[in-house]
Amino acid sequence: MKPVLLAYYDNAPFGVSLLEDKFEVINLWEVTSPAPLIEANRDRVTTILCSMMHDMNADVIKSFPNLKMIATYSVGYDHIDIKAAQECGVKVSNTPDVLNAETADTGMALLLATAKRIVENDKFLRAGKWLEGYLPCGTSLADKTIGIVGLGGIGKKVAKRCEAFEMNVVYHGRSKQDVAYTYYDDLKAMALECDFLMLTCPGGATTQNLINAEILQALGENGMLINIARGSVVDEPALIKALNEGIIKGAGLDVFADEPNVPEALMAMDNVVLLPHIGSATTETRSKMGQLVIDNILAHFDGKELLTEVKI
Repeated sequence: MKPVLLAYYDNAPFGVSLLEDKFEVINLWEVTSPAPLIEANRDRVTTILCSMMHDMNADVIKSFPNLKMIATYSVGYDHIDIKAAQECGVKVSNTPDVLNAETADTGMALLLATAKRIVENDKFLRAGKWLEGYLPCGTSLADKTIGIVGLGGIGKKVAKRCEAFEMNVVYHGRSKQDVAYTYYDDLKAMALECDFLMLTCPGGATTQNLINAEILQALGENGMLINIARGSVVDEPALIKALNEGIIKGAGLDVFADEPNVPEALMAMDNVVLLPHIGSATTETRSKMGQLVIDNILAHFDGKELLTEVKI
């Protein structure tokens, strides 16, 4: 009898077809009411395939008595209680590194779109207003200072791209790294020196509301915030207030506190560029992520080490 794999997510663009030889795959994403299907197979499930949209908390993990592995189609794993998983002997894998460059590119796209008012000008032209004149000018990137919050794999890719735009790169994180960029152990002190803040740090309890009213005030009236990390990293009501009151100049956001629900206040603002969490969303990169999910699952059930195991 094949082990049962519970697929909360479709593992696009591959699907889960490459796993069907070794697993009985239950596709929860195909049904509108998954609860009965989960309950009917709870004792048989050995593997869960999920994404960042699925809450794998301690209660969920412990409710599957024969669960051996959770494979998430994401680099972030703040939606999984890693401690509970380890206590239950459940292995966890994610998809790091293969999406670093792509997500960094999305960050740069947001940076350029926000600074140069690309979306506003697109709307302006389409509304037939060009004959009336021009919108106010945007902001140059050259010679400006960008503070990267979280200089991990994605943050380092962002930094290299910002260098090409002749920007001064500084960073804040848990510790100083062996890089040429100036390090700030005080986030507020860094924000005071920056024209732009780019968030590339992990989500979770340690970074919850890291960007609060005080940091936004320090960034200042000409400053712009770009978030390609997690929505939880930003105090969203404080950000809305800062944008409304001119405390900061603008923002480019790929992530939100309660996805897929985006506050109406943000959607009504012209000085904000909004994306539906598409940081890694190209066919090429999503293919690499999907293959890594499959490779981790097959490695585990072949008795091999996971390629990208999450540990604490």
